[in-house]
Formats: sequence, C-alpha cells, structure tokens
Amino acid sequence: MRALLKRLAGAPGGSRTKWLVLVGWVILAVTLGPLAGKLGEVEESGPNAFLPNGAESAQVNTELEKFRTDALMPVVTVYSGERTVGAPARAKAEADRAAISAFAAKGEQVPPVLASEDGRALMVVVPLSSEDGLGDKVEEIRRIAGANAPPGLDVEVGGPAGSLMDQVAVFDTLDATLMIATGLVVAFLLLITYRSPVLWLFPLLSVGFAAVLTQVSTYLLAKYAGLPVDPQSAGILMVLVFGVGTDYALLLIARYREELHRHEDRHTAMQLALHRSGPAILASAGTIAVGLACLSLADINSSRSLGMVGALGVVCGFLAMVTVLPALLVIAGRWVFWPFVPRHGTPARRSVTVWSRIGAMVARRPRWSWLMSVAVTGVLALSAFGINMGLTQSEMFQDKPESVVAQERISAHYPSGASDPATVVVNAGHTDAVEAAVSRVHGVARVDDGERTPDGRLATLSVVLEDAPDSDAAKDTVDALRSAVDRVEGADALVGGTTAQTLDTQRAADRDLRTVVPVVLLVVLLVLVWLLRAIVAPVLLLATVVLSYFAALGASNLLFEHVLGFAGVDWSIPLMGFVFLVALGIDYNIFLMHRVREESERLGHVRGVLEGLTTTGGVITSAGVVLAATFAVFAGLPLVTMAQMGVIVGIGVLLDTFLVRTVLVPALALDLGRWFWWPGRLFRTGPSRPAAHAVNPPSQAGRAPEHV
Repeated sequence: MRALLKRLAGAPGGSRTKWLVLVGWVILAVTLGPLAGKLGEVEESGPNAFLPNGAESAQVNTELEKFRTDALMPVVTVYSGERTVGAPARAKAEADRAAISAFAAKGEQVPPVLASEDGRALMVVVPLSSEDGLGDKVEEIRRIAGANAPPGLDVEVGGPAGSLMDQVAVFDTLDATLMIATGLVVAFLLLITYRSPVLWLFPLLSVGFAAVLTQVSTYLLAKYAGLPVDPQSAGILMVLVFGVGTDYALLLIARYREELHRHEDRHTAMQLALHRSGPAILASAGTIAVGLACLSLADINSSRSLGMVGALGVVCGFLAMVTVLPALLVIAGRWVFWPFVPRHGTPARRSVTVWSRIGAMVARRPRWSWLMSVAVTGVLALSAFGINMGLTQSEMFQDKPESVVAQERISAHYPSGASDPATVVVNAGHTDAVEAAVSRVHGVARVDDGERTPDGRLATLSVVLEDAPDSDAAKDTVDALRSAVDRVEGADALVGGTTAQTLDTQRAADRDLRTVVPVVLLVVLLVLVWLLRAIVAPVLLLATVVLSYFAALGASNLLFEHVLGFAGVDWSIPLMGFVFLVALGIDYNIFLMHRVREESERLGHVRGVLEGLTTTGGVITSAGVVLAATFAVFAGLPLVTMAQMGVIVGIGVLLDTFLVRTVLVPALALDLGRWFWWPGRLFRTGPSRPAAHAVNPPSQAGRAPEHV
C-alpha cells in the first residue's frame, strides 16, 4: 500500500504518467467547467445567512415566513432641508408617494407622509416584497425620488431594503474585482520573484485549474449536500485559493530547481522534489483546512460558511499544486526557467546569501535575538488591548452609501428607530398583554399593531425605538423588551429586527471566540507534533504564531485608528483573523522546520537550523509577500469588515515571514539546542548545546549540500 501511494505521489513527475495527469485535469476542467459559473445560484443571502444559528432574531425571521408567502421589507424615503419644509417639499413627497405606491407588496397599504416634530423632514415608508425584483424596485424608487426635487431639499432612499441593496451592490462586484485584482497582484509578484518571462505563467495556470475545481466542488456540495455558502465566503474563497496555491507552487518550484542542479533527468528531479517537499505541503494544507473547518463549531452562520468553504478551497488548491503543476513543469522542461536555467552539476545557489548572513548573525547571539523579537511583537501586541469593538451600520462602509445617509437624516429628525422598528412575534391571544408590557419599557417610542397569520394563531407588533437601531442604547432596550415579554405567560413572544440581530451576532461572536480558538490551537499542535516528532518544538512554534497574531491585531488597530480612520473593529474580525493567521502563519513554520529537521538529521542540529533557514529563506519570503499582497486586495473594498480582514491577515503574514520565521524561531531552536526536539530522536542523538565551532561562518553557512 505504501509503495502504491509513493508511485501515485510521483506520477506527475513520471515520463509517461505526467501526460495522464495533465489530460485528466483538462478533461475535468472542460467537463465540469460550466458548473463553475453557477456558484452564485447556491449562495444563501437570506435574512439568516449572517446570523447566529438558533438566535432569537433568526427564529423571528423564520416565524415571519408564516405570515405571508413573500416577506416584507420596507424602503424609506426621507426628505429634509436646513429649514422647515414648505409646500413644494410636501407636494414632492405626496407625488412620490403616489408614484411609488405601485411598488408596494400585494395587499399592503402605503402609510401617509409622516412629518417630523421639528417640521424639517418628511418620510414615506413603502412595504416591498423581498422576493420579486427587490433591487430593481429600490433602484426605480431612487430614480423617482431623486427627480425634480425643489431647491434646498435633500432626498435619500434607505431603510432595510435600501441598506440590503447597498450591501448587495458591494458583493455583486466582489468576485470579479477580487479575481482580477488578485490575479494581477500574483502575476506581478511571480514575475519579480522568478525574473523569467515564462515561468510565472505555470503557477497561475495551475491556480486556474484549482479555482475551477474549487468552484465546481463548492457548487455541487452546496446544491446536493447542504454546504452553506454566502457571498462573503464565496469572495474570500478565490483569494484564499490564489494565496495558498501560489505558496505551494513557490515551495515546490524552489525544491525542483534545487534538484535540477543535482540530477540530469528532470523526471527524477521532480519526483524527488515531490517526495521531499510533499510532506510539508501536505501538513500545511492539512493544518489550514482543518483549522478552517473548526469554524463549523461557530454559531454565526457566515463564520461556519467561511470555514467549510475555505477548507474545501485549500484542499482543491493542494491537489492542483502537487499534480497539474509538476506535470506542466516536467512537460515543459528546463527552459521554463530561462534566462536562469538550472544546469546539472552547478551550485544550487551562491555560497553567501542574505539568509546565510542572517543565520550567522542569529547563531552568534541566539538568546538576544529571540528576546528582542519577543519584545518587538510584545509591544505591538499591547495595542490589541485598546481595541474599540463593534461597528454601527453607518460605519460598515468606507464610503457612505445612500442608505446610511438616509438613516442619519432619520435619526436627526425622528425617533432613530422609526425607519427600522423591532418586531415582536406573539401568540395572537396575548397580543394586548404583550403590547402593554412593551409600552412600559424605557426606550420605546411607540408600539404599532402588525399582521396576523392566515390561521390567526400568531401576530406581530412593530416597536419603534427611541435610539438608532444599531446603538448600544437600542441594544439595551431590546434586552429589556425580551425580559418584559418573557414575563407574559403563554405569549411565547420573540423579539427580532435589526437591533436584535446586531445584539445576537455580537454575543455569538464572543461565544465563538471562546469555543473555536482552543480547538484550532489543539488541532494545529497535533499536526506539528506529527510532522516534527517532538513536543517542545511544536509548543514553541504555536506560541510564536499566537504572539504574532496579537502583534498583528495591535498593529492593525493602530492603522485603523490613526491612518484608515475606522471607528472600531467588527465583532467577527478577532475570530476570523485568529483562524486565518494561526493556520496561515504556522504554514511558514512548517515549511522551515520540515527542512530544518531534514537537514538536522544529516548535518547536526546547529548546521541543520542554519541550512534550513538558508535554503528556505528566499522561497518563504516570496510566498509570504505573495500571500500578504493577495489579502491586501481586501483593503481597497468598500466594506469595512472585508478591508479589516485583509489588513490584519496581511500584517500578520508579513510579521511571520520577516520576523517570526526569520529570527525568532531559528533563535529559539539554536538557544535550546537538542532540547528543541524533545523527546524525539533528534533530541536523543544531537549535541546538548550549540558549540561555538559548530556555527559556520557566513561563507560556509550558505553552501549547497553536496549530497542528498
């Protein structure tokens, strides 16, 4: 069995089997390719897609489906000015109300124009059906409202329907924007890395195969196996596939180039490259996939979606990079490296490199090196303790959309919750008692009767809050509402709406952080123990990545506050950032320490650490820059949550690349000596402490190994 697996692993580098691998991928892409474009058909963007599973606000959304076949979603048009609105403004509002009443859901009446108490604003609320052409209706209402406004009158269209359409507009262009931007960034960086007019095309072509397989697999599993997919996870999916796929390509190509200097037959070189780099790539992909899959334990549906979809993308990226990429490279031959073609018998690299110099410097003072590294990351991590958590609806976009401006106008002239009231679902026989209890709650502006189900069993109440729907005061009011209705026996009342959804999501994010983080740490630790056959090294490596995460969180917070001007950090970011950075950050430690362990078995501990750092330095740095750049694409998106995710992951990956993996980890390994490998075989056979004569000078530390 083991021999069979070994032959299968080497098939992409075989003289005949390489063609079978390539043909198989081409057939797969041609046959299943049309399904890749259907991913949008299975994306879940309903009201519960981004809510905690089983939250009270999600239960309300489910109960509301019983009231009518099509759910209602109001659109709010607000007319405001510097002075008291006059007759022209009122005439405009009345004319618009008459025109846009045609868009109201069947059987629904449009309330009269509502004037504010200060006389400076008018409001028209139209209940729309959320199922049939909601986006087209909102767009047409905005066109009507924006036409022929009297001088000095500002008109904005918002409310839940307007806000939803503004968010949908972001996600509509998200996939195409991310794909184009990520592809250009990766192509540019690969061109710089390889300095070859041809070689950079091969990783991109292989990532293209991986993208097709990922989208097809995601579509099929979502359609037939219930895999949760939402627009956010679908957008991040492609960036993740590009990032990790390119990382694996860089590692494999670097090892292949190294073997081409030692072996004349390129097939032998590729099979050896797969054999020696394969375990590290497998461990990396497994760590990221399992780490992301741990998000399935989260309560928030969007987190669960991102975790499962992301894990699937990593697996598909891994399969493409260890099959189709080796086949393409072997078929093309050595010339793809032109003008720096690796020749058999020539040195794999220069005798002295930047990384050999860094290794020699760290080896001279290892304890000082890791203490200084910890100090730098520790100072950055301190800023993580001053993070302002939570974003209001108006703070979710880098550029304010019309719905946010409309809410600001409403908050200035009406009870802030007038455009988006809380919804109470209650057993119809207890409506009066619940209404009385709700009316007594501090923070409630008014209570309006709602609808009843066709069977008359359930009823709704519309509760207008005094404060803005996503403010802390409104959340406190929702808590008080829930306590009040719970005291009405037999009512079985549930409180939902935008404010309740925000509150439930905030609390679920905190629970998810406490639940998922320990599981991810345990999973990553077990993978490292399996890979390195030790305990001390995995524990230290995991600790360095956690320290790097807090440093990235702190550094990002400084950027958010003083450079980017964000009002706070979204509740989902700490967990998402942790999972991505621990999984991706441990990636580079796996690449480094797998090579260090290999070289230590051959050269001894100290020389093995230096040789591992020297041989992997260039490729890991390139991989880190590529991965950070791909996630940095998020920073330019209009949605603040996505921008924050990109900044945190980008900074964390760069810290791991240039400080943790380059200085901190090698310094710890050198300072601990053979104890770094306790209780494995290298601990039992290696020297107890690094001897002074064992540290190679820079001229020797970078010398290529003479044999394998």
